[in-house]
Amino acid sequence: MKSKNLALGLMSGTSCDGLTICAVQLKPFAVLAFENYSYPPALQQRLLHACDLRAPQLSALHFELGNLYAQKTKQFLKKYKIPVSKILCAGMHGQTVYHGPQDRAANTLQIAEPSFLAELLGCPVISNFRERDIVLGGQGAPLVPFFDEYVFGKAGPKILLNLGGIANLSIVGKNIKTYGFDCGPANTLMDLVCQKYLHQPFDKNGARAAQGTSDKQLVAQLLAQKFFTQKPPKSLDKNTFGAAYLKKHFAAFNSPRVNDLLATLNYFTAAAVALAIKKFVPAREQKEIIVSGGGAYNKTLLSHLQKLTHLPVVTSEKYHLHPQAKEAAAFALFAARAVQGKSNHCPLATGARKKAILGRITL
Repeated sequence: MKSKNLALGLMSGTSCDGLTICAVQLKPFAVLAFENYSYPPALQQRLLHACDLRAPQLSALHFELGNLYAQKTKQFLKKYKIPVSKILCAGMHGQTVYHGPQDRAANTLQIAEPSFLAELLGCPVISNFRERDIVLGGQGAPLVPFFDEYVFGKAGPKILLNLGGIANLSIVGKNIKTYGFDCGPANTLMDLVCQKYLHQPFDKNGARAAQGTSDKQLVAQLLAQKFFTQKPPKSLDKNTFGAAYLKKHFAAFNSPRVNDLLATLNYFTAAAVALAIKKFVPAREQKEIIVSGGGAYNKTLLSHLQKLTHLPVVTSEKYHLHPQAKEAAAFALFAARAVQGKSNHCPLATGARKKAILGRITL
């Protein structure tokens, strides 16, 4: 066991666009390799609407996805010549179907059967990280603040911003009790517009948004909604800022005005982050924003962030961590901590009553 110094992390986010696999060295911690595997459009659509499936179809999707994870992991290990004998464990987030920590009976559901991966690797596979945090009174999210503290927490104050399907923040640094929270939409709304009107997966570099005019009055009205003023801890279901939200609040836009719509959504995303920082992050902790996730490549979004927060905005690349590898690397770390019998979440970020070891182990 002592010779095994590698862990794998598998992450599929709220955009349901694909699977990221990452291999990390545990001591000293370093990302060794990562790869993104895009889902076929038909699978992406089934995942995006998985919460509407009946039990037999959802069960079938759970097994299909677990099998796919194992097949892609096999490809990954072959490509990077990683021997199974060196792998201590693997952590897989699974695909979130529903996240309802504030429902009358708090709950969350991630799918992708881990037994396929355990059979392939012959080592512990840790999944279902959110559940125990919710049982402890937490939101079950965000979980990444623990990783951010582990990697970035020994230096000066930093705001870690992940722009995946939704946006979430971590605030870390020496003498800071790490905290974090979901703060609003990120790529989901913009991606939905691109797919509907442009037949493209996303707005590359934010180029179409840069050509449009944002409706700042509408954005100001939206930012008055309860979620944005609600104190942390708080987390979002992927559908909170999804197709229904788009239809309800942006119905005035149509296909000829797609650039204006993307400009408004882009500005909305940045303004929600800026508001969250202003309201919930003390001024002494506002030094630098480090961006990861797919949104790290949206130049228009990063420009808005810099102008609205008046803070330096960089990507995690500056710290030798690829923006699209971060979340998968985090779940590799969480898995290793679980196997070692060590806590792997940040109760101040999730609202859990105490530290615990999150994750279900499949041997």
